[in-house]
Amino acid sequence: MFNAVRRYLPGKLGNPAPVLPVVRLQGAIGMATPLRPGLSLSSVANNLDKAFAFKKAPAVALIVNSPGGSPVQSRLIYQRIRALAEEHEKQVLVFVEDVAASGGYMIALAGDEIIADPSSVVGSIGVVSAGFGFVDLLDKIGVERRVHTSGTRKAILDPFRPEVEGDVAHLKALQHEIHEVFIDMVRTRRGERLREDDELFSGLFWAGEAGRDRGLVDAIGDLRSTAREKFGKDVKLRLIGGERSFFPRKAGVGLEALMGGRDGLSADIISALEARALWARFGL
Repeated sequence: MFNAVRRYLPGKLGNPAPVLPVVRLQGAIGMATPLRPGLSLSSVANNLDKAFAFKKAPAVALIVNSPGGSPVQSRLIYQRIRALAEEHEKQVLVFVEDVAASGGYMIALAGDEIIADPSSVVGSIGVVSAGFGFVDLLDKIGVERRVHTSGTRKAILDPFRPEVEGDVAHLKALQHEIHEVFIDMVRTRRGERLREDDELFSGLFWAGEAGRDRGLVDAIGDLRSTAREKFGKDVKLRLIGGERSFFPRKAGVGLEALMGGRDGLSADIISALEARALWARFGL
């Protein structure tokens, strides 16, 4: 009798609205410095655990906004999401904001469904290594380069030495191995939804609708509208975590480490430039 009238009762006595936990995964992956922790397994594990711990939640929503970065951290985050989804028997919905490319798309693959905005950028399924060559610079400024190693190829790809064909070939072989792991993940997770052609795994990227046409995403939409469509107009979105504090909370962090110090500041500037370059590849 009580269950029959419960939906008409106010507040907690009635049927509570479903709650959809939401975790935001944003930023370049890896690239950790004292003031720029980066997106890594250690930085997101706690929020993921909290989200999947909602016993009555119909699913877990992930907002992905990342241009990529470390393939290792990307895969670790992906694996943790899938492990939690299986452990708690939860559906995972991924919502792409500005970009889910390269490692960002690898993380998005953890979703049972991937929903993107028409202007989102998705794809970039490839591996890239970039740097600079300063072969002639030292001669021009009168500096002698001294490198001592205990291995014959320990200093391969040194930017102050001419490129060696064998060293480049070794790097490309390494990239090929990582690329194949990425391709296998895409094929495994997307399955028959993929529309493969010569460009799909070339490193190119596409806007939301073109990504949907290629099977990289399932639908065009947004978090609120999709949640209401799937779980009812009363669904409550619960953001887990929130914005990271400017100051690190880890115990034992001294003032010099907190402010970065000379070395910390230099590392932070380099990290910021690397992250900026990743976003810029996608016009962002």
